[in-house]
Amino acid sequence: MGRGRAKAKQTKVARDLKYRTHETDFGKLAQELHGDENIVESDPVDPEVLEKWSDYSEPQRD
Repeated sequence: MGRGRAKAKQTKVARDLKYRTHETDFGKLAQELHGDENIVESDPVDPEVLEKWSDYSEPQRD
């Protein structure tokens, strides 16, 4: 018992996803999926932190 409320919620969410018009930014989606080297890191890491944890990172391959 008790499945009725959960099923009703799932049905409501499914209908909302199916029939709502979404404004999709395909350019941004492509950047996210394929990666973009032009993206600037928003939160730079302190050099002291990098030095402290550098032994734990994988070696860089050139």
